[in-house]
Formats: sequence, C-alpha cells, structure tokens
Amino acid sequence: MDLMHPNRATMIRVALEVMPFERTVPIRALDLGTGTSYFTQRFLARFPNSVVLAIDGAEAMVNVAKARLGSAAARVDFRIGDFRRLRQLTEGTSGIDVVFSSYALHHLDRVDKLAVVREAVGLLRPGGWFVNADIVRAQSHELEERFQALRVAGIVERARGRDGRFTDSATTRRFLDEMETNERDQPLTIGEDVEILRQSGLKSAEPFWMEYRELVSGGIA
Repeated sequence: MDLMHPNRATMIRVALEVMPFERTVPIRALDLGTGTSYFTQRFLARFPNSVVLAIDGAEAMVNVAKARLGSAAARVDFRIGDFRRLRQLTEGTSGIDVVFSSYALHHLDRVDKLAVVREAVGLLRPGGWFVNADIVRAQSHELEERFQALRVAGIVERARGRDGRFTDSATTRRFLDEMETNERDQPLTIGEDVEILRQSGLKSAEPFWMEYRELVSGGIA
C-alpha cells in the first residue's frame, strides 16, 4: 500500500480531522471494507473510547487486521461478508455516529455503490457523518492518461528496483492492469462520487481533499 498509495496516511489524517467529535466521547463507528484495518487502527487511537463494527469479505484479511490491532481488536466487532449485504450484516444496528471507508467502495459499480452508501447512511444517527477515502478517475481521457502516467512513475520511483513487479513502467502498468481487472476496479469521477453521497440521504456532501486519482469526501446525515 505504501508503494501504491503514498497519500494513504494523509488521506486518513484528513478523514479523521474532519470528524467533529471530542476525543474522549464514546463513538460508535462502522468501517466498510476494513481490509487490514489501517483506518480503524488510527480511528481507535484518536478516539480511545470508541468502538467499531468492521465489515470485510475475506476472513484472511480480518485475521491480518486483528494482528495489526493487537489488544485494540477487543473494541472491534468483525463481521465477514460482502458489504452489498449490509442490511443483513448489520441487523439490529442503528444510531451509528460515523461510517467510514478507505480504498474499498471503488470495487462497486455506480448502482451497487449508491445502494451500499444509502444503507450505510440509513444506519447513522441524525447528525452522524459518512467519510470515504478512495480513488476516482478523471472526467477526460486525456487527464486520466496523464494521471495514470504519474501514478506509474511514482510507483517505479518508490520501488527503487527492490520489487520485481515494479522494475519499470511497462511491468508496473501490466501489474496494475491485471490487478484492477481481477479486483474489478470501477472508480467513478469526482462528480459522480459526490453525487452518490448526495443521493444517499446525506443532507450535505462535499469533497474534502483530492490529489489526482485520490479523494476524501463525505457528508452529514
């Protein structure tokens, strides 16, 4: 992730900064697509009286997340399943203070993404927050090509020849193409992404931070 997404730490910092919660208040959060729980780990550290309901589709990934969190894993309720089945996975849950996600929702097409975000927003208490740190694509083909070229060059530079997948532009591009096909990446434009937030039931939704293909956005229920 550090090779692929050098802005990850910055994006999570921005996402946490925008959340208007006092550090010591008890907060109930939902993490959509927790992965290795990078976001959850930092959320728990910032809000020491918080608890998180963390959803991911892979048991192996959840095991990695538990190892990352250590003793803090006791504050996380892990549930394994496809977050397109969010209603079933969160049955009996309501009054969530914040829903957050990172590098997960771009695997959904526009219809599924709106459905998932709408269900997640429905779990928020009035005044709760939705925050997403994810990738987007450019509106124009020309800009997307330029952003992709910058992306590849950055990965090659950071790898410094130490990773055979990223020795040069051609091998890096091939790896990225295969990965995105296998993972069914379907990033939307920034306009489409923010519009989904607005259609989901949030009273307000805005982009908070952006660099090329990476965006932090969210809003208030």
